[in-house]
Amino acid sequence: MGESVVFSQLRRKFIDENDTAPAQAQQVVYYSLAIGHHLGVIDCLETALSCPWDDYLTWIATLEAGSEARRKMEGVPRYGEIVIDSTHVMLLANAFDRAQVRQNAQQLAWSKALLSMLHDIHQESAIYLMVRRLRD
Repeated sequence: MGESVVFSQLRRKFIDENDTAPAQAQQVVYYSLAIGHHLGVIDCLETALSCPWDDYLTWIATLEAGSEARRKMEGVPRYGEIVIDSTHVMLLANAFDRAQVRQNAQQLAWSKALLSMLHDIHQESAIYLMVRRLRD
């Protein structure tokens, strides 16, 4: 049995057709998209990055020991999943950027992919990542 860590990124949202708002209430729809899972809003998450479990642990170990960023990423082994949203962008972007000097080629590729996803969140704060530990 293998284990992995999967980063799923919000790519789009849609409103359940059984729970749509009338045209004159469209602002409510936009507001609900911004705040989350209300009024029948369903998130569509797509896998954006996947890495083997042991490699994930080695990768996050390149982050500064005791840092808030490392504690955030250690939430996956601790809780099984974490959410990365706009409130984490600067913290994680700075930490993974600084850690690149200690990373091997594979870890650098993952860091660059994560930095790209963090950039997407920075550009559109409604986007977020769900990071989960998966067991085969």
